[in-house]
Order: sequence, then C-alpha cells, then structure tokens
Amino acid sequence: MYKLNLSEINAFFAKIAQNEKLYIPADNGKGGARYTEWAEGVELSNACNTERSAKDFFFPQTENLVDFKVNGKKIEVIDSREECEDFVVFGVRACDVKSFEILDSVYLTDPIDSYYKNRREHGTVISLACSAPEETCFCRTFGIDATKPAGDARAYIAGDSLYIEALTEKGSALLSSLGIAETDDTAAVYAQIAETEKKLAELPLAALEAKDFTKKQLDAFNAPVWAGLSQTCLGCGSCTFVCPTCQCYDIKDFDTGHGIKRFRCWDSCMYSDFTMMAHGTPRNTQLEKFRQRFMHKLVYYPMNNDGVYGCVGCGRCLKKCPISMNIVKVMKSLGEVTE
Repeated sequence: MYKLNLSEINAFFAKIAQNEKLYIPADNGKGGARYTEWAEGVELSNACNTERSAKDFFFPQTENLVDFKVNGKKIEVIDSREECEDFVVFGVRACDVKSFEILDSVYLTDPIDSYYKNRREHGTVISLACSAPEETCFCRTFGIDATKPAGDARAYIAGDSLYIEALTEKGSALLSSLGIAETDDTAAVYAQIAETEKKLAELPLAALEAKDFTKKQLDAFNAPVWAGLSQTCLGCGSCTFVCPTCQCYDIKDFDTGHGIKRFRCWDSCMYSDFTMMAHGTPRNTQLEKFRQRFMHKLVYYPMNNDGVYGCVGCGRCLKKCPISMNIVKVMKSLGEVTE
C-alpha cells in the first residue's frame, strides 16, 4: 500500500495530471460536488458523493456517432470518432464503481458498444472508500461494501494521510510511476474502516433488504400499489439522469446546414415519447412508465443477470425527486405485496 500526507495531495494530483487528464470531485459552489478536471486551485471535495455519477465518463449524456454529407443522391459517411486520450478519475465511491459493472454487462456484451468500450479502456478509476456515509445511502442493501470499493486502485483517507492500493495491472502501473512511498503500517486504515462500518450500521436505511422480487414477478407487475406510487410522479426524468445505472438512450439526427450529425443522448423511461414508434408507444400512462423503471431495476435486470439488481443504493434519486418518490418506497411497498 502507498501512503502520502494529505498536505501533499495536490502534488500527487499534479504528478498524475502531467501525463493524463485527471478528474476529481470538487465543490460546485451550490452545496454539492461534481467531477472537475484537476488544475491548480481545484480542491478535493469532502462530499460523500457527487450530484452526477461517474457514469458520464464512459457513457456521456450526449455523444456524436457519425456524420453525413449529402450531395444530390450521393451520401458520404464520415466516422467522426476520435480515440480517447487516457484519463484518470479519482474519488469514485463504491456504489458508482459497482454501477460500471452493470453498464459493462450491457455495453460490453455482444454486440459490443465500441464507443463505450473505447472510453473504458482509456480510463483509470481510483476509488475512494467512504468515511462519512449520508442518510440517503443504502448500498449495503445490494451487497456493496463502501469501505472496500473496487476499481483499478482504491484510496483511503485516514487521519492526516492518504493510503492507496492497486487492484489491477492498470492501477499498479499508474501508482508505481508516481514515486510514492510504500508502507506496511495500515493500522489507521483498518481503524477507519471499523469506524465507517459503525456509521453504516446506524443509517436510517441500514435494515432495508432487497427481496427476491423475481420469484413473484406477476404479483409485482400486477400489484395495485403501482397506482398510488405513480400518482404524483411528474415524469420529469430527474431520477434517471442522476442514476448511475440507467442506460437508455435515443439516437437523433441534426442538420447543421452543411451536413448531418447523428448523435445519441440519454433517454428516460419516464418520458411520454420513450420507445415511441409509428403506431405510438406501448406505455401510454404514467403508471406504466413508472412501473417499467422499477420493474427493470428490481425484477427484469436481476432475472437476466444472476440476481444482481439494477440499483447500487447511491441515494441520488432520494435527493433529487421533487415529490420524494424513490426506489426505497417502491421496494418497501412491493415487499409487502410479494411476501
């Protein structure tokens, strides 16, 4: 394990940034944090998590796919992709790192999404163990250990020191190139882990369980509770845009006046035109749209992925929903129905 004093953390960031772009969570001036490219003066945030997830680095909100130029009946297809430069993301929490596995299961299985794959190959993830979980956190419900996040390397802030250990060859190559001192004295790390585990056990949602909703799929689908749960939903899509595991997108063409740009952008199952086809949409009511979102995360995805749920308990949707409706309330309501 590598160790450096927290007073040297900006020098550590500077060494990384000499060779690759580095992104860290930084305060946004509005009471939250967002991933920001590191430069002199950008300070690491103390926030438990960022407002937007680290998903953006691998599956951006908007992305150009291909360009077209039309001249009469001739169409020129232009591959507008550029190879991503290498980059490092520091401070990714355990929930967000787990979300990468969920996205990988979608975009790195046949047919492989080459845009996503390219970004994953160029990115190095240094996770950061939680020390101050928030009341909206419930990652342990899905078997995620906030004190031992995955990634290419993981870091701990314990006392006045930063400890980092490599978990993959990519992480090892990065850390060994930075000239950081190694240490066998990790007592402070284990003390920090024990303290965090106590905090996790005392959280309001610590007792929340992920029931096996897949065993009673029809009961869950036809449950009368959906009417009440969805009644106040505004269909704003805020929950889907802050969610680290939502993966739906739309593809559109934009006429620039001198060519066509085809791009993809995030979509939301909460929107009225989601999955719109020539005959209309298969889900006409807000109840059906609402149900689709949570059935996918709690039933459909685990049915096809060895019981892994499509939620990582980051708590962002609990904070963002303007009418305080979220997956926790849905899980509790469905749990009563399917018992």
